[in-house]
Amino acid sequence: MPRQPSEQTRTPPPTPSTAPATGDSPAPTGPDLRPRPSKAPRRSRAPRTPRTPYHRLFTVPGARAFTLGNLLARLPMGMFSVSAVIMIAGSRGSYALAGAVTATGLAATALVAPWTARLVDRHGQARIAVPATAFALLGSLSLLLCVRFGAPDWTLFAAYAATATTPNTGGMSRARWAHLFRDDPDAVHTANSFEQAADELCFMLGPVCAAFLCTTLFPEAGTLVAGALMMTGVLVFAAQRSTEPPPQRHPRSKSPVLAPGMPPLLLGFLATGAVFGSMEVVTIAFADAHGHRAAAGAVLALQAAGSCAAGLLYGALKPAGPAERRHRLGLAAMTVTMSLPLLAASLTGSLPVLAGALLLAGTATAPTMVTGMALVQRRTPEGRLNEGMTLAVTGLLGGIACGSAAGGWVVERFSSSTGYVVPVAAAAIAFTLSALTSGRFRGTSPSFRGSAPSGGSNPCANSDAPH
Repeated sequence: MPRQPSEQTRTPPPTPSTAPATGDSPAPTGPDLRPRPSKAPRRSRAPRTPRTPYHRLFTVPGARAFTLGNLLARLPMGMFSVSAVIMIAGSRGSYALAGAVTATGLAATALVAPWTARLVDRHGQARIAVPATAFALLGSLSLLLCVRFGAPDWTLFAAYAATATTPNTGGMSRARWAHLFRDDPDAVHTANSFEQAADELCFMLGPVCAAFLCTTLFPEAGTLVAGALMMTGVLVFAAQRSTEPPPQRHPRSKSPVLAPGMPPLLLGFLATGAVFGSMEVVTIAFADAHGHRAAAGAVLALQAAGSCAAGLLYGALKPAGPAERRHRLGLAAMTVTMSLPLLAASLTGSLPVLAGALLLAGTATAPTMVTGMALVQRRTPEGRLNEGMTLAVTGLLGGIACGSAAGGWVVERFSSSTGYVVPVAAAAIAFTLSALTSGRFRGTSPSFRGSAPSGGSNPCANSDAPH
């Protein structure tokens, strides 16, 4: 057997052309063809499966950024009115004047918001939302200066009416989700549930933040902080151009108000808004009548908390059955659960028991609103999605104003406990409207028909068609 040279005497191996050795001469050492240990190939990581449907939403590039900006812009929506009331009432000593000013701003928003949304659909979110927000912010600052320097009362109305150009940031966010998941109705359902939960969260935190800032620092602090948050949030939101749905500059479709199935649906949103408006006024009156007015905000926050939790749970589930039937069942559940505060106030007169009843009553709100918004998306003609959802929000605002007036009238004429009849009646009206029109408007809007991959009724299909 040939001897291997030692480490000290090892000679360079001959080239492959060397002749083979004979006799006892050592065999030439050729190229070392022995297998050498090699590093194990790196295993490619399988893509992570989202743990919940909500994780799946935020794996889309840009989704987290525009959601953060939208939340920053949406929180002030619950701060402006409370800040205005505290600021005006503290300076002028009149809650009646403060209420009239905020009511004027609400009415102006109901008139202007659909036009702003129409411009958003035609020219894009970033091009319209930023200047519209800046103009609304000037209105808020004008109101602050008018109150601060004792301007005549009519200037307060004019200044607050200028805030009506505030864009519907919640609607714009829903439009982005509809564009990103235009071929996935389940993901759109989850996104709508998340947005509804975000609405409830802002409803809980906004008034609390405004009251804290105005009472702890100075009366104008709530308006200033809300304005800064709104402008910052809209700028962050608008900067995410990759997730923005494309504009449709020359839409061929008519107004969403004229779309099949939209008028009764919008009337249902009007009645649903009356549930919220009356519940707020009556609960404040009930807490005041029992000597706990300061706790009214916390009690109302429990209703929003119940709705927020139910919305998140509902979004994690896959909806079963037609949206029309689910919406009708949701309104029926709202009618039943809204009777719980009426029973709690009438039979016990206890604020803690009422708080528990409101928590349970809120659980039917978010699922109903999520399904209602899905129907709005389905029935809105192509290229007018922001306008359609803004009309739904306008219906809610109008209903809140009507419900507040009706609830206050019943409380004044009868009692705070009897006032809880109003939200029950409003929910029953919304259910009746849905029941009377069920089956007449099933299916998609003509502009969406046949756009889904399977020929189904995807409410968001064809939203990225060339314009």
